[in-house]
Amino acid sequence: MKQMIILFSLIVAAMANAQNQRFIYEYKFITDSTAKDKQLSETMYLEVASKGSKFYSKDYFQSDSTMRAITEKDTESISINLGDFKFKGKIRYNIEKMYPEYSINFFTTLGSDEYLVQEKRKQDWKILPEKEKIGEFNTQKAVCDFAGRKWTAWFTTDLPIQDGPYKFYGLPGLIVKIEDNTHSHSFELKGSQKLPAGYEWKSTKDKERYHTLITINEAKFKKAYYDYRQDPMKSQKQMLAEGTIIEMRDSTGKLLDPVEASRKQEAAAKANIKKQNNIIELDLLK
Repeated sequence: MKQMIILFSLIVAAMANAQNQRFIYEYKFITDSTAKDKQLSETMYLEVASKGSKFYSKDYFQSDSTMRAITEKDTESISINLGDFKFKGKIRYNIEKMYPEYSINFFTTLGSDEYLVQEKRKQDWKILPEKEKIGEFNTQKAVCDFAGRKWTAWFTTDLPIQDGPYKFYGLPGLIVKIEDNTHSHSFELKGSQKLPAGYEWKSTKDKERYHTLITINEAKFKKAYYDYRQDPMKSQKQMLAEGTIIEMRDSTGKLLDPVEASRKQEAAAKANIKKQNNIIELDLLK
């Protein structure tokens, strides 16, 4: 990283103004309940500015920016060389919280469709007396039920912003660590950076895109998520039916048969979905 990560011992002194900071979290997760020994991890950023915060995967954001630069060359025909480009990062969503009301926009993709889910849920925190030192922070315990899981958070008033990783917010200080009671999903603060000079908070909904952003509420997204798990290639099939040309090539640049390539892609997608049985929001599976 070009910017020096501020060590925990220095963060508090730098946080007289908690805005314009990028908080770096380690996200550890197990999405396949049949393979609990295969824990994955991802570096996540929580960027805090005066307008609000953004939460996203460091690696996926970089890959997405590169892919968008490539596809900007041609909006009618999309040629994908499977050997030349691979997305980094396993977390494909990003989350915005708008201050001061902390309204949440959840951006994610299902197949080739991109969704904006306008969140209305809030966490009903219960703050407990237990305190714990995590790194250089003095933290206090809080618990809540959210999205089908029971969560334990440790927050610090040393960082006076009521925000945290993922969709979590509403405690009297920044969430330093949060984990569900099955130890399947956890976020822990690992460092901080100042955002670049001239940083401007812009919503993901305003970025240029080739397909319409689908804006829905939580109930409709749950239905869309169920439908996607049943037919993960539905949106791609619709694109082909509408005349979109999608070329797929192997690592040598050889053009693949679209029917065979799609069949293999669908089989891989369905196999991956079967392993996504322990997702962070369990209530989406019910």
